[in-house]
Amino acid sequence: MAAQFANVYEDTARAEAYAGLEYPGTYYLAFRDLPTIIRRQVRGDHALDFGCGTGRSTRFLKDLGFHAVGIDIAEAMLVQARIRDPGGEYRLVPVETPPPLPAETYDLVLAAFTFDNVPTVDKKVHLFRAMRTSLTPHGRIVTIVSAPAIYVHEWASFSTVAFPENREARSGDVVRIVMLDVPDRRPVEDILCTDETYREVFDQAGLSVVAAFRPLGQASEPHAWITETSVAPWTIYVLGDSKDP
Repeated sequence: MAAQFANVYEDTARAEAYAGLEYPGTYYLAFRDLPTIIRRQVRGDHALDFGCGTGRSTRFLKDLGFHAVGIDIAEAMLVQARIRDPGGEYRLVPVETPPPLPAETYDLVLAAFTFDNVPTVDKKVHLFRAMRTSLTPHGRIVTIVSAPAIYVHEWASFSTVAFPENREARSGDVVRIVMLDVPDRRPVEDILCTDETYREVFDQAGLSVVAAFRPLGQASEPHAWITETSVAPWTIYVLGDSKDP
């Protein structure tokens, strides 16, 4: 299952299906703790949403009071972002190379699920380096990634039962998952990436892990949890420049 890059989100039907997706089910856990994490870890109010898709996370940042810009490689996704946020700033960036980001500009760079579809360690490293150079002094990158466990369990928002081969996947392999909260039930192809590999990427990119979170669902929450109360589907990394004191 060697990984090959494909911009699976440059798809009008998929973009239209994702456009109305907010924070249902398992996705709720990815965003639930972000306001507290960001408030404790970030100083300043200029943010970049790196891989903004249809703008959900950009709007999330704006609601937190940030001046947020969204960038993405998929114009189909950006079309939907602009429809939902006509006053927002959403930019198309190249697929083949790291985006040209202004240096020392952003207090926060958020990458929500962006790296689930980035195929190689080298490409991940180049993208994280680009984000690092765009940070203001003491700025932070917050990245939300799919934990390997998400591809081998059933969830409120996802199913993997049709893909038993996911259990044999290693870091860098293609894995498949079906989203249950959108009408487009075509499997999504992601790239498995372990915590160990991510930490190697961060180190090569000149970043250090300031904090890491693995949110679990609570029985008191109004969601039909399946695996979420015992296994974390997401990992949230807070990263800073390794040269920061």
